[in-house]
Amino acid sequence: MLLVRAMVRVRFAPSPTGYLHIGGVRTALFNWLWARKTGGRFVLRIEDTDRERSTSESVRVILDSLRWLGLTWDEGPGVGGPYGPYTQLERLSIYKDHAERLIQGGKAYRCYCTKEELDAQRAALKARDPKATFRYPGTCRNREERPGAPHVVRLKVPETGSVVYVDKVFGEVTTPNAAQQDFVLLRTDGVPLYNFGAVVDDVTMGITLVARGRDHMVNTPPQIMIYEALGHQPPQFAHLPMMLAPNGEKLSKRHGAVSVTEYRDQGYAPHAVLNYLARFGWSHGDQEVFSLDELVAAFDWEHCNRADGRFDAKKFLAINHEHLKSARLTSEGAYAAATLRFLSARGLQADEARVEHAVALIRERATTFADAADRLDFVFRDPPAMEAAAVAKFLVGENAQRLRDLAGVLEKVEPWTAAALEAATQQWLPSTGAPMKDIAQPARVALTGRAASPGLFDVMSELGRERTLARLIAGATASSA
Repeated sequence: MLLVRAMVRVRFAPSPTGYLHIGGVRTALFNWLWARKTGGRFVLRIEDTDRERSTSESVRVILDSLRWLGLTWDEGPGVGGPYGPYTQLERLSIYKDHAERLIQGGKAYRCYCTKEELDAQRAALKARDPKATFRYPGTCRNREERPGAPHVVRLKVPETGSVVYVDKVFGEVTTPNAAQQDFVLLRTDGVPLYNFGAVVDDVTMGITLVARGRDHMVNTPPQIMIYEALGHQPPQFAHLPMMLAPNGEKLSKRHGAVSVTEYRDQGYAPHAVLNYLARFGWSHGDQEVFSLDELVAAFDWEHCNRADGRFDAKKFLAINHEHLKSARLTSEGAYAAATLRFLSARGLQADEARVEHAVALIRERATTFADAADRLDFVFRDPPAMEAAAVAKFLVGENAQRLRDLAGVLEKVEPWTAAALEAATQQWLPSTGAPMKDIAQPARVALTGRAASPGLFDVMSELGRERTLARLIAGATASSA
């Protein structure tokens, strides 16, 4: 099969053993950006060789999460492609063929050592030197073949020299071969270990650049050894700084939401998630907020950082807020559609056009789509849900008549616009002998059920004449109770 190496081909190869971690999304994003910028191909591959922990549900979550983010793949599950299958357990015969090729070429060998033998060797070493690290001593390098006997396949690691490669982020990296041992390529059951499976897949899928987290740098030297043993030129490598928790530890569930689906369910915009992750380990001058097209145009490896960064939930939310405020970054239609889902989850009936109109009330302040739905709850719920503290403070006896009088003034207003409603109220206000706040706050609570809301007259305009007047009268009744 002829592979065209001139085209950029990158891959994202998650293990389906749980949710899709945002650190994994950052890796997928950087690969996707490079493929889109260069006109290359973004390959999705599922590394499901951990049979005990891999599940079909995790595969579904990974695919759904990437689709939600807009990180569409050119080859992989559900899409197909010329170099499939794209799931490792469907590729076992391919790994077996490559392992056999290495054995026949004298680059690898069958190892018949049992677990008991290896455990005994480890125990003997520990007895001699408790601080020593066990390295497989090459027991089977020159053993005779035992046809039919259980075995693993090990690589014959060169005993001298070094592995040298130039990382696109970290520069030249050198690792002495003496630091390696004859590591296992293929288990007894024919399932490859990570390094062998990844290399064989990358070779047969024509991957030209491997971009992944810095924690994988330990895997790169043995992988380069496998490439060379197979007679293939290694791809380029780019290792990315780690995403750490605020306290410097590895980012995990106990530090907050780390699953893509959690951010989706909290009401984050997908492109805002990508924006934050892109800026985590990469910079473009002082620019913080990007559309996806801007990220594609600006992305490069030269401006990737080497230093690990700490996850900042407040900054993440601020980036999301910027995306939600901007019609350039989040269209009115997309905003309404996303907010509608959260309104529906609150048990409210609405149509997208109505939501799109109402969004103008809260767009400057809502930080997530869930927050937007909460702020718009009063528009779509009749009667509005009332905050007990706001009712107790503002819907009191002295305000009952004020609310009735206000309803009487507003009933005659034409046209029913925020400007006309405000002008009529300002004209009437001096006759009450009360400051505006003493009228506005009880009216706000009567109309929205809350002490804080969008602009009072904008609220009236959005609710319409009939609902506004009905709520003011209901507020007056409650104040009299």
